[in-house]
Amino acid sequence: MRQVGRLVTFSPLAYMRAVLNPWVALGISLLILWLFSHMTLLSWADLSYVLPVTSIGYVLSALAGKLFLHEDISRWRWAGILLIMGGVVLVARTAPHRAGASL
Repeated sequence: MRQVGRLVTFSPLAYMRAVLNPWVALGISLLILWLFSHMTLLSWADLSYVLPVTSIGYVLSALAGKLFLHEDISRWRWAGILLIMGGVVLVARTAPHRAGASL
């Protein structure tokens, strides 16, 4: 979006130009792919299992920011990332409830 610039207008043309930017279009495509995969996961297991497991995306985005964008990540953020990873491990150790199965 830095290439597109600031969008503070009511004109739909500016937003259409932004959507047609290759990087923005790629991001939108990845979001659509994420939505379909999330829907698939929710058809297999309960939200209480799926949501913590998919939170590994927070860890991956912080690592990608550090490696590819050379962002400065504080010790507090690394500590938060470790807590998220610990939560994911705890949730992953429990058996997911299958959709349609009785308790």
